[in-house]
Amino acid sequence: MKRTLILSLPLALLAACSQNPAPAGNADDLAPAPAAAAAQKTAAHLDVQRLHGQHWRLKDATGADGKRIDALFVRADKPVTLDFSEGRVSVSNACNGMSGGYTVADGNLVLSQLASTRMACEPSIMALDEAVGSRLQGTLKTELADNGELTLRTAQGEVLVFAPEPTAETRFGGPGERVFLEVAAQTKPCPHPLIKDKQCLQVREVQFDDQGLKQGEPGGFENFYDNIEGYTHEAGTRNVLRVNRFKVANPPADASSQAYVLDMVVESAVEK
Repeated sequence: MKRTLILSLPLALLAACSQNPAPAGNADDLAPAPAAAAAQKTAAHLDVQRLHGQHWRLKDATGADGKRIDALFVRADKPVTLDFSEGRVSVSNACNGMSGGYTVADGNLVLSQLASTRMACEPSIMALDEAVGSRLQGTLKTELADNGELTLRTAQGEVLVFAPEPTAETRFGGPGERVFLEVAAQTKPCPHPLIKDKQCLQVREVQFDDQGLKQGEPGGFENFYDNIEGYTHEAGTRNVLRVNRFKVANPPADASSQAYVLDMVVESAVEK
């Protein structure tokens, strides 16, 4: 049976004219209050470039009562993740993919209502979509800590803490090449000087046009000695993967000069 997945503005300086002289006093008298200074520091820290180039993995979430929000952690091995790019934020590792627009205003994150795909999952994971979407909307008070963690505070007093993880583009120093790889259902033995009885994925490259239609005839399957980051193969399942291929600068002598990172599974089919 075949399963197919269809897939700031800078603040202007206001010049005010006044006939009255400035009040006398020393510099300390004119310095901003501690709370105002902290707010200025937070606003200065939160900028678009700080948000880009990282996957933001949900690390902790507590309600106004200080208790952990368990509904946001039903996928312990795949934490809810935010990615920011060109005025859009996307949410992954829920049931459905979600995305929406965002801006930064007065040092805070302002999110539009998130749009979502409509794929069915088991109930607890479907409920995760609502748990995420209901919190990631409107204006969220925002802090970036010295250790890089991003904290979002909702109007209801909930606190969400995200840890940064560099994206592949950040790690490899630039954008990758988008390619499609078909992975056969079964692995096969392949020679390797360091690994006895190594099994290799059987992979071939496939081509798609702008409408998503396959083009031409793919070649034969070949041993694939590299890893595909983010992909776990299940024996008996054939997959077509959309991956980003990166050049690795100065790889070790026994390592590949290319790195592959999974973007999405385009097509999946169980073969008996």
